[in-house]
Amino acid sequence: MIPFLVQNAPVDTIVEQSVSSFLGLPIFDGPSLFQLLFRFTFNLLVCWIIIQFFYYRKSGRRDFYFTFLLFSVTVFLLIFLLDNVKLQIGFALGLFAIFGMIRYRTETVPIREMTYLFMIIGISVINGLAMSVSCSELFVTNLLFILITLVLENNKILKHTACKIILYEKIQLIVPDKEAELIEDLKKRTGLNILNVEVGNIDFLRDVAYIKVFYEPKTTELVGKVSSRQLKPEDY
Repeated sequence: MIPFLVQNAPVDTIVEQSVSSFLGLPIFDGPSLFQLLFRFTFNLLVCWIIIQFFYYRKSGRRDFYFTFLLFSVTVFLLIFLLDNVKLQIGFALGLFAIFGMIRYRTETVPIREMTYLFMIIGISVINGLAMSVSCSELFVTNLLFILITLVLENNKILKHTACKIILYEKIQLIVPDKEAELIEDLKKRTGLNILNVEVGNIDFLRDVAYIKVFYEPKTTELVGKVSSRQLKPEDY
């Protein structure tokens, strides 16, 4: 009887191990799952606050709203899960740099959108890699991102200036001596509070010139918004 029990002891151990793991991986790890869900929810909440209340409120662009949220989810899960297999910090920074320098072939990403994308990636990388810091430090770090974005997006604290490129036909007003008349004429014709003008390409054959006007935007207007119909740099 004793040899029989000894012989069957390894079989029971194998059965218990097969129940708790599959292909060498644990089937359920409560603490790790809780940490994943908690950090994922926290990271998604922070990114959503920044996108919803700071970016989308001014831009109204659902395409970048979609892009930013999916970037946040993808980068966080990538960094968090790879960190569990001893992800090297150099590889993590390499991913961070690659994603941060992304430019789409179909359309050049505006600088404001690139800045938000870079920030969203940075927040997700920090929340995914910061495994050894306390929860209070992680909370304060994310709070700083929100507060600084709030300050910079506030027109009362940081005055924003928008610009448009205009094809102007009164070429006699583009000389430096008549800059005041040029600005006054543009104010009347555009209805914008123009602060400064910059003369670009001049076509004497057609008596027109491209003029970049800098003006104070309305609170609901996106600063630096780029349209697919905007003039190309070489046109200006």
